[in-house]
Amino acid sequence: MEWKIPLFKTYSDEEDVEAVAKVIRRGTYWANGQEIEQFEKKIADYLGVKYALAFNSGTSALHILLLAHDVKGKEVIVPSFTFIATANAVILAGGKPVFAESEPETFGLDAEDVEKRITNKTKAIIPLHYGGFPSRDIEKLREIADKNNLLLIEDAAESIGSHINGKKIGTFGDSAILSFCQNKVLAIGEGGMIVTDSEEIYEKAKLLRSHGRVELTEDYFSSTKDNDYIKAGYNFRMPTICAALGLSQFNKIEKIIKIRREHGHYLSESLSKIDAITIPKELENHFQVYQMYTIQLKDKKTRDALQQHLVKNGIMNKIYFEPVHLKTLYKKDYGYKEGDLPKTETLSNNVLNIPLYPDMKKDDLDYMIKTIQDFFKNK
Repeated sequence: MEWKIPLFKTYSDEEDVEAVAKVIRRGTYWANGQEIEQFEKKIADYLGVKYALAFNSGTSALHILLLAHDVKGKEVIVPSFTFIATANAVILAGGKPVFAESEPETFGLDAEDVEKRITNKTKAIIPLHYGGFPSRDIEKLREIADKNNLLLIEDAAESIGSHINGKKIGTFGDSAILSFCQNKVLAIGEGGMIVTDSEEIYEKAKLLRSHGRVELTEDYFSSTKDNDYIKAGYNFRMPTICAALGLSQFNKIEKIIKIRREHGHYLSESLSKIDAITIPKELENHFQVYQMYTIQLKDKKTRDALQQHLVKNGIMNKIYFEPVHLKTLYKKDYGYKEGDLPKTETLSNNVLNIPLYPDMKKDDLDYMIKTIQDFFKNK
């Protein structure tokens, strides 16, 4: 379908085109160019962590991070209100996902519910920072993890640049992952990263990222020597072209965040006047980067009707997220059923994600606002 307003559009300029073209024209080091380490260093410095390791996706990064932290045979508490990769990565790393409720203010894990689900088999908690908003309970979850000697692994896939009192999201946990997928704040098509202060985790993850290969002084593609392999690893490396785009995008990250926040505040100013809509909540001392703009309606019937109204008017939208615990995999293999997480299920029934991206014009925003206003005028 040709949308008048798509759900997202990746921001780019000529600097991005030239960054990619430079690598292509070079004709070498497409898989392991210096841009990869440069991008890793930029992100590590930006967050104030010791180590950053680039991957071909945020999912790969989380998979490897959980392997490095060795969750095999252990339980890992995850949200159901998330993209399915958060839970799937636990399975792929040999662990068992245990779902907990999410709270309705920032859509992060509910600390009170998490605490109830801790057992002697629990190894880690994975909180989600949803849509560019710091999780409301992240500091409480850090305390709970410390009290119970558990790992706290942040899923910051959607929230690079957000912070609480100046402390960047991605630095509250023992380790964290970022995503640079096409709809993210810092977008390179596909890509992800592990960030951590642990040298041990960094070295383990680095080994697993590239076939379990012991790297020599010269990289694999530049040396006539053979390498040793000491683990069964993966090919989860980030291509150089993506890293080059990441460096170029990073040069604009503050500009991109500023525009996203301006668009988010513009939408909220108008939509907050509609009683039937709950706009995204900005908590005190929390800095949001508006990777997504998600509204809440009073019930599923209203949400579904508004969704169809937007579609008829050419405005793309999506439900982020349907409950993961109700997907066939988790019902069939793990015994989850409707009613197991009532707060999450209600939340998922009421949310609707509407377009927000840097290239949106004021006319786009106004058209979307008017379309939503018209829907409620006719109610």
